This record gives sequence, C-alpha cells and structure tokens, in this order.
Amino acid sequence: MSSSTPRPSTSPTTGEPAGAVLQDIPLPPYVTAEDAQFAVRAVVVHAPRRWSGGTVCRNDASPHPCRLHRWGARVLALRGLRDADIAALVERGDPTAVAPRPHRPGA
Repeated sequence: MSSSTPRPSTSPTTGEPAGAVLQDIPLPPYVTAEDAQFAVRAVVVHAPRRWSGGTVCRNDASPHPCRLHRWGARVLALRGLRDADIAALVERGDPTAVAPRPHRPGA
C-alpha cells in the first residue's frame, strides 16, 4: 500500500470502520410495546448462522450482527431485557413471539 493510498481508520473502542456507528438504525426516543415487538422480529429474523467464512446474518448473509439485529438487541435492552432473555428469543426462533415483560431491579 503506498503512502498516498488512504487507509480506512477504525474506531479504537469497537474496532469497526470509522463511521460504522452512523450506519446504525436510530433508537426510538422511548420504547413502546410495538417497538419491542418489531425488535423481537429483528433479532429472530436476523439471527446468527455459522457459515464457512464465519458467522453471518441468517436473513441477508451480511456479517453478524447486522444492523437490524443490533437495533433489535439495543431496543430490547432498553426495554429491560437481559442478554440471556434476548438469546432465548433468538433460540426459540419465533419472530411473532410476544416480547417478555421487562425485568425490574430487585424483583
């Protein structure tokens, strides 16, 4: 690579190409039950799939986690779901599953 060839910079915190965060789908200002249902569908439909080249999105074969899976997981986390709850939704594989009620601290 010559010194005149621009090199893509990476984020020091995520290791992703600079600007990748700008590609994420914006989160809703507050999470409604409808947002949670869309998020369940996103994480289930865009679940990881092992492939010869690594883990890809089951829906569109982009590197996993794809934009919609990341968005869905972030929305569900904002709703109060734990990583284990989200993983259980993905494992179940039902995009129409009702989003679990959020966990309350100390409950």
